[in-house]
Amino acid sequence: MNGAESLVRTLIKSGVDTCFANPGTSEMHFVAALDRVEGMRCVLGLFEGVVTGAADGYFRMKGTPACTLLHLGPGLANGIANLHNARKAGSGIVNIVGQHAIPHIECNAPLTSDIEALARPMSAWIRTSPDSRSVARDGAAAVAAAKSSPPQIATLILPADAAWSEADGVAEVTGASQRPDYSPQAIDGAARILRSGGGTLLLLGGRALTERGLALAAGIAGNTGCQVMAETYNARMARGRGRFFVERIPYPIDQALRALKPFSNIILVEADDPVAFFAYPDKPSRLKPEGCEVHRMTAKDENTIAALEVLAGAVGARPRDAKPQQPMELAWPTGPLNPASIARAIAMAIPENAVVVDESISTGRGFFPPTACAAPHDWLQNMGGSIGFSTPVAIGAAIACPDRKVICMVGDGSAMYTLQSLWTQARESLDVITVVFSNRIYQILRGEFDGVGAGEPGRKAMDMLSLDRPPLDWVALGKGMGVPGRAVTTADEFSMALAEASAEQGPRLIEVQM
Repeated sequence: MNGAESLVRTLIKSGVDTCFANPGTSEMHFVAALDRVEGMRCVLGLFEGVVTGAADGYFRMKGTPACTLLHLGPGLANGIANLHNARKAGSGIVNIVGQHAIPHIECNAPLTSDIEALARPMSAWIRTSPDSRSVARDGAAAVAAAKSSPPQIATLILPADAAWSEADGVAEVTGASQRPDYSPQAIDGAARILRSGGGTLLLLGGRALTERGLALAAGIAGNTGCQVMAETYNARMARGRGRFFVERIPYPIDQALRALKPFSNIILVEADDPVAFFAYPDKPSRLKPEGCEVHRMTAKDENTIAALEVLAGAVGARPRDAKPQQPMELAWPTGPLNPASIARAIAMAIPENAVVVDESISTGRGFFPPTACAAPHDWLQNMGGSIGFSTPVAIGAAIACPDRKVICMVGDGSAMYTLQSLWTQARESLDVITVVFSNRIYQILRGEFDGVGAGEPGRKAMDMLSLDRPPLDWVALGKGMGVPGRAVTTADEFSMALAEASAEQGPRLIEVQM
């Protein structure tokens, strides 16, 4: 058994049974080991950002890490943007990054680079295996780091000679940390604030946005009169009929300031202190109103559900305290395409237990209220802001949950970053509907141009924001990747396309021409 095989066997024994891969020469012994050893599903991505994004989506839905296989420093560098998004979302990932054989590094061959330095900003755990007999032990340590509390991105760098040389065997995962409970003092403090009345916001993130967490928050809000909101972007949120609907802090800073103005206390439940996405001239970076106090109840490494249960007991909240929410009547829209008709069509189309991956940055800002009345589903968003997130995450979600329909919503500009995702969806026959909002402009940037006070954009500035010369043909692009699609220009056409795609298995693409 060589080092590569000892690593593959260790990963499988540790519960890591899916590898999203884009290998090169230095990784061929690992590829050969994947061939020899049963138990690892191997998924090829044609760009490393697809690979790392898929591993993020897999963890969000499965709750356990997959591994990636990346080629040397440039391969890791190509995947860093979606590793950034995964880190912000709290996803656990085991990166296997090939390295030159150790004696070859000093030759400074063209692909030689400082891989550890590249990995450091996005990885909580990094190690280069010094020899083949260390590989299995290092692999087990990487899995333990990825499964720790909170989950982490672990990067194991595998020199080619450590992969091809003789190894000892398989290692056991030890030391994976358990999630600590919570701070009783923090819960007592939150209960005192809630009992005191006044303008209090319970701001939810992370596991507080599961169905159980939302139900507990609904009872607490009904009992105490506090308001409940979610962060602007969330790794995963349970939504749909029968689930407590919470609005998010708006993205536009003026709207966010208005939304938070009534509160004198904000209790953070696995959420972060609300801040603006960017800095703007003459506007604050922190969104809480003057005089508002922020109190942390649980952090990302704590047992938030248990903490909410204790908090509910402390304030006397019971399930019947949750105030019923007024259902919105839904119907398939007709007429022109606009954000409102698009939102209604999506709400109608979401199947029971679907997964929605949302990168509809501009078009989708009003999607939340209508889709709250859709069939129960999970909603995934981009926590790190690096675009090209949604189509790879949809791959990982579909592989983690093969019995659930995945609906991916993305703007045309963002979709071009990881277009290769469509090929992987086709190759793996994944049940993903990709909805591309084709407004032929970086619409978010057009708004930001005004928001930062940059003046009126001229010809050169507009050229940097527009995607219309030449226009992108998404149906043709999808066909070239093996994904059938259709373009729609009216709400009626969009409704029909969604209904048909929802009823079919396998990947489909819908280009919404705005």
